[in-house]
Amino acid sequence: QVELVESGGGWAQAGGSLNLSCAASGSTFSPTAMGWFRQAPEKEREYVAAIEWSDATTFYADSVKGRFTISRDNAQIMVYLQMGSLTPEDTAVYYCAASTNSGRVSRPRFYNYWGQGTQVTVSS
Repeated sequence: QVELVESGGGWAQAGGSLNLSCAASGSTFSPTAMGWFRQAPEKEREYVAAIEWSDATTFYADSVKGRFTISRDNAQIMVYLQMGSLTPEDTAVYYCAASTNSGRVSRPRFYNYWGQGTQVTVSS
């Protein structure tokens, strides 16, 4: 069984930054990709960023491109999300996701493991 645990959420002022981490546990777990999604109140879950595990190729939603950076630690099976130039529109619960499948990394159905989420709140 694979467990994903996010950490690092919290509060920031607009223009500020926050860093999220996600640790994966599971003795034989080897992802093909890991990603971050977010869900604001009364909105659908939204793709944020993803990273392919084999070569660390990164992908971003247009809404965060140039402001957020996703990275990974291959040895620890961890993924990180550095968030900068935050705006109130970034306020959401952020979810870490991991996949052992092949497919489009921006689609939630691609992922077979999800964390519980961590709240990010940005005030103006």
